[in-house]
Formats: sequence, C-alpha cells, structure tokens
Amino acid sequence: MGHVDAEISSQPECWRQAAALAAESTAVLPRPGERVAVIGCGTSWFMAMAYAALRERAGQGETDAFQASEFPLERPYDRVLAITRSGTTTEVLDVLGALPGRRPSTVIVGDPDSPAVALAGDTVAIPFADERSVVQTRFATSTLALLRAHLGTDISALAADAEVAVRAPLPFDPARVEQITFLGRGWTVGIAHEAALKCREAATAWAEAYPAMDYRHGPISIAAPGRVVWAFGEIPDGLAEDISATGAAFVHSRTNGVHAVIGGWASGRPPLDPMADLILAQRFAVALATGRGLDPDAPRHLSRSVVLA
Repeated sequence: MGHVDAEISSQPECWRQAAALAAESTAVLPRPGERVAVIGCGTSWFMAMAYAALRERAGQGETDAFQASEFPLERPYDRVLAITRSGTTTEVLDVLGALPGRRPSTVIVGDPDSPAVALAGDTVAIPFADERSVVQTRFATSTLALLRAHLGTDISALAADAEVAVRAPLPFDPARVEQITFLGRGWTVGIAHEAALKCREAATAWAEAYPAMDYRHGPISIAAPGRVVWAFGEIPDGLAEDISATGAAFVHSRTNGVHAVIGGWASGRPPLDPMADLILAQRFAVALATGRGLDPDAPRHLSRSVVLA
C-alpha cells in the first residue's frame, strides 16, 4: 500500500482526533461575530472556501476565502486564518509575515516546527494528520473536520460516514472514464474543486469543477457518453435530467441512490456527508492513476510544498 492509500484510509480516525482538538482550541479559532479571512494555496484554498461558506451559513460572521497570493492586506478583517500542511509555502508565509501589528492570525498546520508557526499569532497543529504524500488527502479533510467541529457539527457522525467511504466500491470503473466534472453548491463548491484537483494531481486526468448552478452556462457542452458528472450535496432542479440527456453518467446520491447501492445500505438511508463523499473521489483519483500506470505517490511536476526563491 502506498502512502496516499494509507493516508486516505486513516481519515475516519483523524477526523475524530480533529474534533477533540477543536474543543481545546476554541480560544484561537474564529469567534462568533468576527470578520474573518481564510487563506491557503491549492487544496488548502479549497478547504478555506468550504469553511468560509459553512461559517457564514452558521451565522458566525462574514468569512472570505483567498488564495494566499491574492489576499488584500489592507482589507480590515478581525482575524486571518491560514491553512498550510507543511507550514513552508511561500505565499502563506508572505501573508503571515506581513500581518503582525495589523490584525490577529491563526495557522492550522501539520508540522508544529515549521516557519509558519513562528510567524502566526496562534497555532493549531494537527501532526496526526500530516502526510508523507505529495497529494493531500487527510490533512485537508481533518482541517475541515476541526473547523466544522468548531462550528458545532457532530464529527462522530461524519466519521461513521467516512468509515463507509474508505471501504465502499467505487461508483463506476475509472478505466471507462474519458473525462470527469465535479459540481457543488455553497460549501461543497470547494469540495468539488478539491475532487477535481485530486484527479489532475494523481492521474493527470481531464477533470473540471464548477458551481452546480453555473454548469448549464457553458460547461455542460463537454458532457457526453464516456464522461462523468459527479455532484456533491444539493443540486438544482432539473440538472440530473439535463445531464442525462447528454449521455454522460451522473453520480449523485440524493438523485440516483448510487451510494446506497455501492455501500450496501438499506433503501432510504441518508446519503454520505459530502466530506465523506470526497473520500470516494480521492480513491477514484488513485484508482485512475494506477489504472494508467502512474504512481500517485510521485505525481509529475509537483513537490510536497511550493517554496519559491
């Protein structure tokens, strides 16, 4: 078993540990009413997008997500929350280094001895979710589990969904997929972007992601037989029918019960939480890579952290 396979399988327990840590980290995580910016790069940016939408939906306060290099330093936020697995990513360090004296900052990081810890005002370290892989899986979802726990979500129920997701058969054969598009709404737009990134990173696959409401504004034009559209969470009325008319396969538990079938669940059981559904997408990306003769532990042109000269 490669590093990424083992790390994907470890997510249920990592989420439980993240939930316990959230209860100990209340003082340094965003407080209700604070105006918060969340920054990250790549996968961490997509987790920032998901958390920002969840926090606003929970009524906790205005929350914006930024790719770290695009963060507007002069905008008045009460707190900046940085997400970085390695704690060495140049763009994140640049922002954290510019913040002292401007506004409070907190970093969620995998390596507690990294440079980001020295630059941030406060730190939440999750070394139990750090990874050897280049391709991120458990650090990203464990960070989101921690933040969702902080918002009041029952992570024990999500971890139970994750236990299903790490064992269930995939909803379709990766070898028969020419192209895949992931869709989301609200907080699951970030999940969709992350699922597509896993396919691109691990398998160099043609994978795209869009807000579900925007899919009919152009992207649906590439849907065709041999291609897949995979939606997370709620979908717009009529979208399943529109996708079906293209000949593309449509994967969505609330519409076609695909997860109920592949997981061996009784009819009528609720679908997986989208964060657990992401585990299936991670596993799909790995299976797609190995089916193409690629090593998902050694993705081309990528390193574990982007450190710029």
